[in-house]
Amino acid sequence: MAVLLAAPTAVACGFPSPAQDYYDGPIDLTSMLVEDQAATFIVRAAGHSMTGAGISDGDELLVDRSKRPRHGDIIVAIIDGELTVKRLALTADGVVLRSENSEHPDIVVAELSDLQVWGVATYCLHHLR
Repeated sequence: MAVLLAAPTAVACGFPSPAQDYYDGPIDLTSMLVEDQAATFIVRAAGHSMTGAGISDGDELLVDRSKRPRHGDIIVAIIDGELTVKRLALTADGVVLRSENSEHPDIVVAELSDLQVWGVATYCLHHLR
């Protein structure tokens, strides 16, 4: 059976195209999604604080530790010994780890807090089943 997933071919989400070509070779997600294999890890998201960013409880995140974090990136951070996934906000007042769900508060990083950015999330593998 041919796999109807192309590497990387766009597939219409509206009316299907009968003329669309398809790829039936091996699928190598590493070559498609990972820039630095030695520095990229998969972590599983737990909780609902990032649902507004399309990250649901149980999704897997590809996290690249070699990327320098920038304002607006979704990061895996260690703050005072606790792991969290949040959106990085660099403000005039300091660092804020923003939730993407109004039911969860943002974390304003205090000056004396120990904050380490463990890596930058590059992809979310969202479960459909």
